Amino acid sequence: MSGRPCSWLFRVTLAAAALLRPEQRALPLAVRPAARSRFPVPGFLGALKMEMTEMTGVSLKRGSLAVEDNDSLTPAEEAKRQKVSEGWLTKGQDGIENNSPPSCENVPGLPEVVSAGKSKRNSDAQLQEEEEEEEDGLSEEGEEEEEAESFADMMKHGLTELDVGITKFVSSHQGFSGILKERYSDFVVHEIGKDGRISHLDDLSIPVDEEDPSEDLFTVLTAEEKQRLEELQLFKNKETSVAIEVVEDTKEKRTVIHQAIKSLFPGLETKTEDREGKKYIVAYHAAGKKALANPRKHSWPKSRGSYCHFVLYKENKDTMDAINVLSKYLRVKPNIFSYMGTKDKRAITVQEIAVLKITAQRLAHLNKCLMNFKLGNFSYQKNPLKLGELQGNHFTVVLRNITGTDNQVEQAMNSLKEIGFINYYGMQRFGTTAVPTYQVGRAILQNSWAEVMDLILKPRSGAEKGYLVKCREEWAKTKDPAAALRKLPVKRCVEGQLLRGLSKYGMKNIVSAFGIIPRNNRLMYIHSYQSYVWNNMVSKRIEEYGLTPVPGDLVLKGATATYIEEEDVNNYSIHDVVMPLPGFDVIYPKHKISDAYREMLTADNLDIDNMRHKIRDYSLSGAYRKIIIRPQNVSWEVVAYDDPKIPLFNTDVDNLEGKPPPVFASEGKYRALKMDFSLPPSTYATMAIREVLKMDTSIKNQTQLNTTWLR
Repeated sequence: MSGRPCSWLFRVTLAAAALLRPEQRALPLAVRPAARSRFPVPGFLGALKMEMTEMTGVSLKRGSLAVEDNDSLTPAEEAKRQKVSEGWLTKGQDGIENNSPPSCENVPGLPEVVSAGKSKRNSDAQLQEEEEEEEDGLSEEGEEEEEAESFADMMKHGLTELDVGITKFVSSHQGFSGILKERYSDFVVHEIGKDGRISHLDDLSIPVDEEDPSEDLFTVLTAEEKQRLEELQLFKNKETSVAIEVVEDTKEKRTVIHQAIKSLFPGLETKTEDREGKKYIVAYHAAGKKALANPRKHSWPKSRGSYCHFVLYKENKDTMDAINVLSKYLRVKPNIFSYMGTKDKRAITVQEIAVLKITAQRLAHLNKCLMNFKLGNFSYQKNPLKLGELQGNHFTVVLRNITGTDNQVEQAMNSLKEIGFINYYGMQRFGTTAVPTYQVGRAILQNSWAEVMDLILKPRSGAEKGYLVKCREEWAKTKDPAAALRKLPVKRCVEGQLLRGLSKYGMKNIVSAFGIIPRNNRLMYIHSYQSYVWNNMVSKRIEEYGLTPVPGDLVLKGATATYIEEEDVNNYSIHDVVMPLPGFDVIYPKHKISDAYREMLTADNLDIDNMRHKIRDYSLSGAYRKIIIRPQNVSWEVVAYDDPKIPLFNTDVDNLEGKPPPVFASEGKYRALKMDFSLPPSTYATMAIREVLKMDTSIKNQTQLNTTWLR
C-alpha cells in the first residue's frame, strides 16, 4: 500500500518507542518531525513490526543499542555457504541481517510454493490472485489497533544477548551512549566488488551506442496502449493481439512503434496491417509464455556485451524488492537480473547489478519515473554477476548525540581498528518473539516434527500483528489448518505456508507440510541453531583462553582446518583462529572447548558424531568462522552540530546534485561520531558498533533500559 511517507523520529526520552519503523510509529507519540528522505517511501502508520530485520534507528541510553545492519547472511548465501565463510576474500554472498525465516510480520517478497495437481488448480489460481493483491498492497485487512499493553511489556518476553551466547567484549575502554540513525541517511552501505573497488554512484551518463533507439521509443505509445500491450504480454486477458492505429502515418513513425513494442514488451512480435484504409501495427505473442522470460536475442547487437552492468542506489528497499520493482517497470522477469550480494531495506545502499539485454538507455529512463532509486555507471559486459563475488561492504555510520569523551571515543575506535570485535552472529539471527528460531532448528535436527509445528504455530507472548495472533489462537483452539489459514490476509509467510502444507498433506505428514516452505527459509532455522551453538562456544573460548592462540586451536590453510601445535603457536594471532559451526564435515578444537561442544549438543539430544539427518536437506556439513574480525579502512571523526536535522555527510546523490559537504563548527550543542569501516561478507556491523559502545543490542534490553530510565 503506497502512502504518504512518515518519517517521525523520537527524542531520547521516547527511546523505547523509537524501536518502531519510522512509518509505523504512532503519531501521538511523535515529538518532533525529522527531515524527510529525498525519496518518499511507502509505509503503514501505527503498525508494530517486530522483526529485527525491519528495525530502524533509535535513541540510545547507556547500556542499550538499537542498530541495523546490511551485512548478515541471506537465504541464498546460506544455501551456497562454503566452508571458509568469513575470510576477507571469502566466496559467499554478501549479507544483510535478514536471517529469521519470514513470518507474517515481514512479507511480501517470498517465493510461493504452489500445490501441484489438477484437483488443486482452482484453489491455486485463487491463491495466486490473493498474492497479487498482497503485492499491490490491496490486502489491508488485519491492520489491528495496538493493544493497551506497552511496547516494553510486550518485549519482556524477547531475547537478550545472554540468551544467544553473546557475552564478551575484546576491548577495555568504557562504553558510552549515542543515537544511531536519528536521520535516515546516518547509515550508508557501499558494496565492495571482487576487485576491491567500493561501488559509488557518480555517473548518470549513458554509454554512446549507435544501436540505441531514439528517445521517441518511450513516448510514442499512449498510456492506454501500454496498458493493453502489458495485459497482452502477461496473458491477463483473452485477446490474442492488440492493434494500434498509426496516426500521422509515415514509415519512420511505424518503425518507432515496432521498436517500442518489441523493446518495451519482450515476447511480443509486430506486423503492419491495412484496415479500411488505415495503417495498424498489430502486436501478438511470438513464442508463448516463455518469451517473457527471455529477452529478444535477435534484437541485440552482436558487438555489444550481453549484460548491462549498473550501480543501483536505493533507499528503503531490500535488493529483491528493488529488482521486483525494476522488472515490473521494464516488463521483464526478475530472473534476468544478477548481483553479488543482497542489501538490506533499512539503509541507503549502493551496489552493482547486471541485467540481460536491457539497454542502458531504458534503465536510465527509470530515473525519471522511480522514487527511492537512482541508476548509473552503466557499462556493457559479457558476463553476469555471481553471488559471492564481492569482498564485503563499506559502512558509513553516524552516532549522534554521543556522551563519550574524546578520549573514550579515541580508545574505542583504536581498539576496533587494531583488535576488532568478536564475530558473533547478531540478534537478528534468532528472531524477536518468545520462540527463538534456533529452537525450531534444534527440533528439526532432533526429528521432532510435532514440536516444529507447535513452535511455529503456537500462540506466544510478545508483539505481533492482530491477525497473526488470531491465527495462532484459532490453531490452538481447533488444530484446523484451513480455519487458521483463513485468519491470515497474508499467506506467504512461514505460518501461512505451513498451514497450507498441513491442509494439503494432513497432520500425520508434517515433514511434507513443512517442506512446502521455500528451502532457503527452512534452512535458516537450522543455521540459526548452528549460530546459537557457535556464539556460546566462542564466548567460552575467549573466557577460557583470552585473545591469544593456544595449542589445539584451529586455523585455516586454504579451505582446510588444521590444529595449532605447541611449537607453532607463536606463528599465529587471534585473527587467524577459527571455530566450527557443528556439522559432519568439520573438526573441533583439541582443548576444553571440544568437550563444551559435545556437552552442549548432548544436552540438546543431538549426537555431535552424527550430524547427518535422514532428510538430506537438514544434514549439516558445518563450516568454519573466524572468531575475531578486524575491520578494514577504519576512520572516524567527532563533529559538533546544533541542528539535529542537518545531514552530517553527503550521499552519492548529494554529490551528483552538487550539494556542498556540511561545514562543522568547533563547538555545538551536540556531538556526533562519524565512523567509516569495511567488513567482509557474513559479518554483522551490529557487533562492531556493540564493541564501540559496549551495549546490549537486543530489543528486550533496549526497551527495558529505556523504559526504566523514563520512570
